[in-house]
Amino acid sequence: MTPPARGNEPEPIVPLDEGQAHLQRLMATWGMLADLSRADLVLFVPATPGDPSRFVVHGQMRPTTGQTLYHEDLVGQVVTEADRPLVVRAWRLGEIVEGEAAAGRGERARVQGIPVRWDGALVAVLTRESPLAVGGRRPGELERVYVEMFDRLARMIVGGRFPFAQDDAPTAEAPRVGDGVLALDASGRVEYASPNAVNALHRMGIYSNAEGLRLDELGVEETAIQKAFFEAMPVTEEVGRHPDVIVLLRCIPLLDNGDVSAGLVLLRDVTDLRRRDQLLVSKDATIREVHHRVKNNLQTISSLLRLQARRLPQGDGKTALIEAERRIRSIALVHEILSRDPSEQVPFNEIISPLLRMAKEAAISPEGVVAFSAEGDAGQLPAEMATPLAMVITELLQNAVEHAFPDGSEARDRYVKVILSNDATSLSVEVRDNGIGLPEAFSIECAATLGLSIVHDLVVGQLAGSIAMHSDGGTVVELHIPLDRTRSIA
Repeated sequence: MTPPARGNEPEPIVPLDEGQAHLQRLMATWGMLADLSRADLVLFVPATPGDPSRFVVHGQMRPTTGQTLYHEDLVGQVVTEADRPLVVRAWRLGEIVEGEAAAGRGERARVQGIPVRWDGALVAVLTRESPLAVGGRRPGELERVYVEMFDRLARMIVGGRFPFAQDDAPTAEAPRVGDGVLALDASGRVEYASPNAVNALHRMGIYSNAEGLRLDELGVEETAIQKAFFEAMPVTEEVGRHPDVIVLLRCIPLLDNGDVSAGLVLLRDVTDLRRRDQLLVSKDATIREVHHRVKNNLQTISSLLRLQARRLPQGDGKTALIEAERRIRSIALVHEILSRDPSEQVPFNEIISPLLRMAKEAAISPEGVVAFSAEGDAGQLPAEMATPLAMVITELLQNAVEHAFPDGSEARDRYVKVILSNDATSLSVEVRDNGIGLPEAFSIECAATLGLSIVHDLVVGQLAGSIAMHSDGGTVVELHIPLDRTRSIA
């Protein structure tokens, strides 16, 4: 029921945060209200709290079931009593008012002003604005039922009972009015089924006339309806009768003086969505399995190379096998992470730590311990970038181990640092050590070692980046790699 008029008695002022949260819940659900009313909805809040002389348009919703009056955006406009007398009147009376007013493009519209109350205080005025009826056309049954549902919800808005405080915001796949509507009486029996709701029931294998029956009498699980009526809260649940059909059902109880007097049920056939979800899950599992097998195969190859290297005497052959085994292990690390998460993005910092451990194992020397560390965050990188970058860092760490601290060099606190930075446009990687530095006239383009040749080819060729090396209290290697590689290569 509509609360009694307050006359000139001032409305209590609700705390701003609580009132704002209530309005956000309203705007999260008012697509359904606009579709039921087949009209534009405009939300007005006082420009100054508690002062009804000026209002600002806080939100606007157009219907998908009817024609809009407004093609322009009204949000942010400030209006006065002269501009919107029905808004000011609804606020001052604290009850629903109706009348005519000028709308978009000079049209006249039927306007309904609905006070929005929360915790006993007014926080806004919601207007329902629809074109004036032409030629005295009588509304059809569907339109009549929809408007009646809206009127019930409007009275709940005035009483502060809608939107529901504990109701979760509808998701993108939540059923809408256009998907199908069932109107229920206080006992849960169907009073009206929209044509699209009838189609949804048909897809579930139900061809009986639903009106006058409960859903369980039709063979449909109605746990959601029972729970919504019992708790006086909206409930969303997937139901099905035919094994290949899944329907998403959302039941909204309609309250009168705090008691459930009716129910609004929205139905949506989500069979195709669920089938697609299953395909995606299956695809993700397949991708994870592929990465897992690639990782296992690489680890097997790595183990074979390591065993073969152990059988060889010291020399170039043994060194080559050890270096090849290390490079394969760095690639396997990327596939290990991808086997846990099938996304195309790799948290690269998770790869850095194992790479540092590999370098530390190779740096054991009687000349002193080398400390390896990483700073910064590389962020999420595409898998096709993470693999070559892991190899590049492996080679640079190994190069530092082999050349930065030769036997007989001055004993001190030896370290190798990897510094990472991602600014969403490019990735910067710096590998720094405090070793003996680079020889004079050094150039990476002319480097004879296989490791630095691999680094140069991967950074410049595959990653479309740049590399620079110089001495600064040791050796500093700087990599700059564009994240939008397609644009850079083009």
